[in-house]
Amino acid sequence: MCCRYHMSVVSASQCFRKPKTGILMLNMGGPEKLEDVHDFLLRLFKDTDLMKLPVQSKLGPLIARRRTPKIQEQYSRIGGGSPIKHWTSMQGEGMVRLLDQMSPDTAPHKFYIGFRYVHPLTEESIEEMEKDGIERAVAFTQYPQYSCSTTGSSLNAIYRYYRDRGEGPKMRWSVIDRWPTHPLLVECFADHIRNELLKFPEDKRNEVVILFSAHSLPMAVVNRGDPYPQEVGATVQRVMEALDHCNPYRLVWQSKVGPMAWLGPQTDDVIKGLCERGKKNLLLVPIAFTSDHIETLHELDIEYSQVLGEECGVENIRRAESLNGNPLFMKALAQLVQSHLISDQPCSRQLTLRCPLCINPTCGEAKAFFSAQKA
Repeated sequence: MCCRYHMSVVSASQCFRKPKTGILMLNMGGPEKLEDVHDFLLRLFKDTDLMKLPVQSKLGPLIARRRTPKIQEQYSRIGGGSPIKHWTSMQGEGMVRLLDQMSPDTAPHKFYIGFRYVHPLTEESIEEMEKDGIERAVAFTQYPQYSCSTTGSSLNAIYRYYRDRGEGPKMRWSVIDRWPTHPLLVECFADHIRNELLKFPEDKRNEVVILFSAHSLPMAVVNRGDPYPQEVGATVQRVMEALDHCNPYRLVWQSKVGPMAWLGPQTDDVIKGLCERGKKNLLLVPIAFTSDHIETLHELDIEYSQVLGEECGVENIRRAESLNGNPLFMKALAQLVQSHLISDQPCSRQLTLRCPLCINPTCGEAKAFFSAQKA
């Protein structure tokens, strides 16, 4: 029987071989059970890389406690927990299986899951990687488009782990910090859109408005120079080029929280506005997510497609399937890691540039930490 650990899943071909290259798949994570929701929210609202709150050490726990019942109710409507660990494990399994064939010099490869707000936490997986004797460690963000509040937060967590330990890494680190226009990523999105368009009535198909929906950001973050909006836009542009601009489209933003200004237009407002203008055949595309989780299964599928769609009187509203278990997406992940290993670079040139108006000194320290990870 293949060895299985609570913090990672490895392919059968690697069960009895010491892994040489470890790929840490970085993501936010999501609670697998309803009883995990509070701790997930607590870590999230205490993360100063993600958001800045007054008296955050006290206000963060208060917000988490108050929001827990509402978020638990949402998770109960999508099966009682987030499937993100399931999909990440499946994607990682497919990725390392391909990598062992594509890059024998760096094999065996083993993937690890590093979540920010639920187990396996990033710090736990680093410890497992070191116990496994990993020689080359790749921090591989599962956010195709870089943001300081997502990928940046995960990279800061890796840096802080070593800083607080007072001891440098035992393995050589490098980073895949963004990949918004990778050809196979674009092809996956385009394929899923084509497949979903075919499910609309034939006489309505050309009228369908494609709404690329991505998680929004506070404008305070955007105005500091966070590159996320431009990188999401780059993905959308490449996907529409692959589709030969077959339908009208817009880039919209979801998941706004609180009263302050966020990047817009908001997905729900756009759905309402289009319906008022007679555009009632809509296709939602989660363009910044690599698998299903609460933002797709509840926000897009229930809040917008079911509840709001009925209120607005849409004729047809559908959501393109997430990348989930698509074998082509696993090939994209493997290609990204293979190319990165061949390049022998610690990170992209973009990662070395801090946001022009950055107010978080840890970001600069983390970037310097990874830039210095050379052979």
